[in-house]
Amino acid sequence: MSSAAHTSLAGRLNNLTIDAGVEGGRAVLVLRGDLIHGCADTLARALARLPDGTGRVDLDMAGVAFMDTTGLQLLEVLDTYGRRRRIRVTATGWNDQPRRVLEMAGLDPDDPLHGPGTHREPVPSAVVLERAEQLDLLRKEVKQLRQAIVTRPVIDQARGVLMATHACSSDQAWNVLREASQLSNTKLRKVAAVITAEAGGGGPLPSPELRQALRTAIDRCLN
Repeated sequence: MSSAAHTSLAGRLNNLTIDAGVEGGRAVLVLRGDLIHGCADTLARALARLPDGTGRVDLDMAGVAFMDTTGLQLLEVLDTYGRRRRIRVTATGWNDQPRRVLEMAGLDPDDPLHGPGTHREPVPSAVVLERAEQLDLLRKEVKQLRQAIVTRPVIDQARGVLMATHACSSDQAWNVLREASQLSNTKLRKVAAVITAEAGGGGPLPSPELRQALRTAIDRCLN
């Protein structure tokens, strides 16, 4: 059985899907897509459909590609479900950006429901303040990531141009774009637009500063 949550960013984000399998009283829920608004409700519906007698629920998060702060609500739903039924629940296998969100929230990305720092003892006010500051930084980072999703096509095109021109990997091409952006103090999508325009034989020439930044980035990242 499966559940799905749809997004509101004109299809730019991936829908969250949940595939559930139950064997021997253990339910394994495999999540794929993005943890954004509505993901907690999607999980709640999937949990509600589990058969009576389920004695353990494990979430496989390896297929989750993106997570914003509302995704933390999904963990609250899972934790509440486990406590009410007095069963073991886990959410493991986090990768990349979602792991960063959990770390910024002060949770153990290897086991956010049971790892260090997840117990319910009173937390010192200094720690609360530090976590509040971290979450504020995280919200800004998520906003930037959402903007990156909107501009992804031109950035992907630029990565493709760099990969074809320099026989490099996708990660290396991304590093070139990021390095050139930082060196020239130019927005990443503008750097990407210049590269794709040059490859197509049209558009304005890059400024001397950006051209030098690109050369330096290529030397640093590809040589």
